[in-house]
Amino acid sequence: MEGHNWNIWPLLQWRDLGGALGTGSHSAESKSTGALASLSLSASAPPALRGAHSTICSAHRAVLALHTAMASAPQVALVTGANKGIGFAIVQQLCRQFPGDVVLTARDEARGRAAVQQLQAEGLSPRFHQLDIDDLQSIRVLRDFLRKEYGGLDVLVNNAAIVFKPADPTPLHIQAEVTMKTNFFGTRAVCTELLPLMKAQGRVVNMSSIITLIALKKCSPDLQQKFISKTITEEELVGLMNKFVEDTKKGVQQKEGWPDIQLLPYAVSKMGVTVLSRIHARNLSEQRRGDKILLNACCPGWVRTDIGGPKGIKSPEEGAETPVYLALLPSDAERPHGEFLMEKKVEQWGPLCQLPSWVPF
Repeated sequence: MEGHNWNIWPLLQWRDLGGALGTGSHSAESKSTGALASLSLSASAPPALRGAHSTICSAHRAVLALHTAMASAPQVALVTGANKGIGFAIVQQLCRQFPGDVVLTARDEARGRAAVQQLQAEGLSPRFHQLDIDDLQSIRVLRDFLRKEYGGLDVLVNNAAIVFKPADPTPLHIQAEVTMKTNFFGTRAVCTELLPLMKAQGRVVNMSSIITLIALKKCSPDLQQKFISKTITEEELVGLMNKFVEDTKKGVQQKEGWPDIQLLPYAVSKMGVTVLSRIHARNLSEQRRGDKILLNACCPGWVRTDIGGPKGIKSPEEGAETPVYLALLPSDAERPHGEFLMEKKVEQWGPLCQLPSWVPF
């Protein structure tokens, strides 16, 4: 490079280096950084330029090491709230069909490890990691584990949720606050920490419920328009979820347009999860289009679980079919994305949707 005008260096800046260290598609940026790193400098090069060149060389080696680690790391699928019910059945089916490691997570470590042992007795080999989606530190420990062990995440199934039964005497506003904390804000926190780890062709499945369509139908027209808006932001959605909790504390939820139905806190929290899924899918399309990550929400059906009750028309294994279908969409699939599915079929998200005959409400 002797004889060149050294003042061109500011034009290079750190654009290529920054891109090479990003989380999206790396090939073009890595090549750019590699080209810079391959340049040889003469002894007459200014010290500042020699120092910058050394930094780029080091960064390029780090990028290559990261790419190699991610390429060689096994695939990994993770299911939250998986020590029983549908979550357990999802892990069971993924262990049989997914070409990589499957991580079963549970809030209670003893129950989670017992579930893993049960699956091991069937000849399956899930891994266990503790996860309380209400605890940000717990989520971040899991995030660091995935980053270290696998360099990212291939499949995420957000299944963890709670519900108060209709006869539960707990005051409505407390039910609303507790349910919203786990079902909406806990799921959102998991997405905030783990979506940046999703690898190209990753799959994200957020477990929702048919009750969200029932709730949407019975909301006021004003609330309906907000929940079906294609431009609603995550901040606006968070505001609506917080408003619901505050409205129940004031006892004005019906006056403010919220539906009058059974399992109201569960319904609204899952409505939030469905809309959050649409928002996150939209963001992925804008920010990581080339990575072909697909994110959807789904209803497993009326399943015989702690949440669905003993009268459900499906077994947990049957309830796992749609989420597993979404988790295993082919790598070249472009859709569904940002949709709400039941029975492996996309359903209209809106107040005019048709409800299936089995709906018990």
